[in-house]
Amino acid sequence: MDSRAFDEYEAAGWETVASRYDELWSSITSQAVDPLLDAAGVGARMRVVDVGSGSGAAAGRAAERGAEATGVDVAAAMVDIASVRQPAARFVRASVTDLPFADGSFDAAVGNIVIQHVGAPTLAAHELARVLVPGGRVALSTWDTPERSPFFAALLGALADAEVPQPSEVPPGPSFFQFADAAAFRALLAEAGFVDVEVHAISIDIPLRSTDEVIAALAEGTVRVGALVRAANDSQSQRIRESLQARLEEWRRQNLYVVPASIAIASGRKPS
Repeated sequence: MDSRAFDEYEAAGWETVASRYDELWSSITSQAVDPLLDAAGVGARMRVVDVGSGSGAAAGRAAERGAEATGVDVAAAMVDIASVRQPAARFVRASVTDLPFADGSFDAAVGNIVIQHVGAPTLAAHELARVLVPGGRVALSTWDTPERSPFFAALLGALADAEVPQPSEVPPGPSFFQFADAAAFRALLAEAGFVDVEVHAISIDIPLRSTDEVIAALAEGTVRVGALVRAANDSQSQRIRESLQARLEEWRRQNLYVVPASIAIASGRKPS
């Protein structure tokens, strides 16, 4: 895997889908923000960096807690959106693998649903350790394995049923669920020098009006999965729709589906 090529692909993709991600996914992923900030011990008068900040929900919530919050994202379009959405925080364009901050600049670092989008996650973890003060805390979240997440079980099952081939435009990259494995998530932080590392999971609900809404949200508001959905021909798209509808039926609640998804959160402390 060429981590640089992968990161460049991800960065370009998020530039393209930033506004649709904000509209379609931000309210869903932001359900993990408070548990993430809690895991990092974020409170008043702390300096906090939110990496892969997207439309800025974690940085904005940290500012509401009284922290001095800085958001970082690789996509300029995301930085622009976050700056408008969350005026109490500041936002800069940068990569988590090359943070433009001096050693010991922050008391806490968080990253919500971002680590699986990084080509060199080990380097990212070391960068987070570098910019933290001794005793500073880190917390990262990622989507949990499909076996523990009905939303992804339904989605990936439907894509498999349709037999959509991997698009050639997508460079080889890390597994989307690499850190759904608790041991791998713990090791990521431990190898970067963090201690008292813990991993726990939370459950969120994803409300969906229709399978067409899901498919459109993926195609228009995500990068790797979106490329796979967009690569489907008409026949494959119909199979995705039919399979997804059947798989989601047990989660129907009157006029919409409410589908659980699991999120893993890893946290640790930089030694004093």
